[in-house]
Amino acid sequence: MSIAPTPQPPYFAVIFTSRRTAEDSDGYARMAEAMTALASSQPGYLGVESARDGAGFGITVSYWRDEESIAGWKRNAAHLAAQRGGHERWYEDFATRVARVERAYAKDTSPREGF
Repeated sequence: MSIAPTPQPPYFAVIFTSRRTAEDSDGYARMAEAMTALASSQPGYLGVESARDGAGFGITVSYWRDEESIAGWKRNAAHLAAQRGGHERWYEDFATRVARVERAYAKDTSPREGF
């Protein structure tokens, strides 16, 4: 996993914070990988960053061109099925937040595109 290259702001970030159930079964890893691949083919998708610790706490941030793109992803049938799986068996707790990115900075001395 690497830092997602993003365009000049503004764009949107969907921040999904979760705490996994104790058991990593029923195809969670396979579903997560499939959702990452599927999201990358959606209109308006810009990138994703994700991390999970050994205790099951994770944060995934997906980046989108606009709110319409996010709404399209939320309506995707396969994504809806994955959400149901998460609610029923994979997540003990979760929160989703949507934010508009106004500024972006990187480690190198050259600013991100547009800054």
